[in-house]
Amino acid sequence: MSESERQRVVRVPGSRRARLTPAPGTDPEPESPASQSDEQGADAAASGPNDERMRRDVPPHY
Repeated sequence: MSESERQRVVRVPGSRRARLTPAPGTDPEPESPASQSDEQGADAAASGPNDERMRRDVPPHY
């Protein structure tokens, strides 16, 4: 593997953390929320009557 194909640590100005360059052969851009909502839309058609209420409910805080 040549040096140009490896991930490198890159300094981020104004931050205490560094980041890695994208790994070779990967897509550095995450999937858009629109494509994820399309997949969820297909599930919504097959959902039951209580699914929306269950998604809104939150557990109690102790």
